[in-house]
Amino acid sequence: MKTTMKYLLSGVTAMLLAGCEHKELCYDHSHIVPLKVIFDWREAPDADPASMSLYLFPKDGGKALRYEFTDRKGGTIDVPFGAYDALCLNSDTEGIVYRNTDRHGTFEVSTRTTELLVSDLTGRGVRSDSAPRAEGTEDERVALAADMLWSDSGRDIVLAESDVEPTVTLCPDVSVCSYRVEIADAENLKYVSGLSAALSGMAGGVLLGSGTASTECVTHPFEMRVCGNNTSVEGELLVFGHCPDTDAQHALVVYAVLADGSKFAYTYDAAEVTRQIHAAPDQRNVIIRLSGLPLPEPIDNGGGFQPSVDEWDRVDIGIEM
Repeated sequence: MKTTMKYLLSGVTAMLLAGCEHKELCYDHSHIVPLKVIFDWREAPDADPASMSLYLFPKDGGKALRYEFTDRKGGTIDVPFGAYDALCLNSDTEGIVYRNTDRHGTFEVSTRTTELLVSDLTGRGVRSDSAPRAEGTEDERVALAADMLWSDSGRDIVLAESDVEPTVTLCPDVSVCSYRVEIADAENLKYVSGLSAALSGMAGGVLLGSGTASTECVTHPFEMRVCGNNTSVEGELLVFGHCPDTDAQHALVVYAVLADGSKFAYTYDAAEVTRQIHAAPDQRNVIIRLSGLPLPEPIDNGGGFQPSVDEWDRVDIGIEM
């Protein structure tokens, strides 16, 4: 009986060892190919991202594969054999978020939800939950302005066992729009202690595969600064563009806090702001030029009016004819 059991155990052991050897053999011949990835920056030669992400989307509908590069020029990665669509983008952003990342056609970049802020002149943000919104934009999500973003898309990349040193080249380009707001003929700027603005009706994201702006309309807060020898204000922000498939107008509100604590919200003519955005010759670089910021002098009559912390004076700025 012991002899018989010994042979049985020997047989089981041999079977287990054979199974392990077969598994090891299969692992050694796994269907993986070294793929050389090249990021060609001919479209954005001045770009200097700290890191890049590459997404490969299997054409058969499998899970998307993500690879990270710390070299802006690319590198070599191990990829299973198959057919893929691809997306690349810089991953050194702070406010950018990704949505619907399982498919090439649905991959969207957006920005985090935030609150309206009134920045003081030292650059510190002061939360202002009670700051008034432009009429008709109250339901828009308040979203951070975009970070600088470079991306590119590739289709129908086939990796086969017979490939020798396969290479894929992607050419990232700027994927956001630069907006600049300039307001001339500002008054009493020397009394300002906080200044910011919000631009509404902007696209909440972009589908990187097609470069199409999303239909979600958001409001972007951004900082403003005093310039022009205290006679004008200006500010810049990066956006995903406007929503071309919607009839949303774009309202600009400038928020100012004076030294005495009084607060003012100036809303500019939405039709004029919208006209300038839509008529810009270069939709990647838009300049909005407006006139008039009639800030009053602070009230200082020996302890008279003391403005409420939550009280905002709303002022509509029309078009000067």
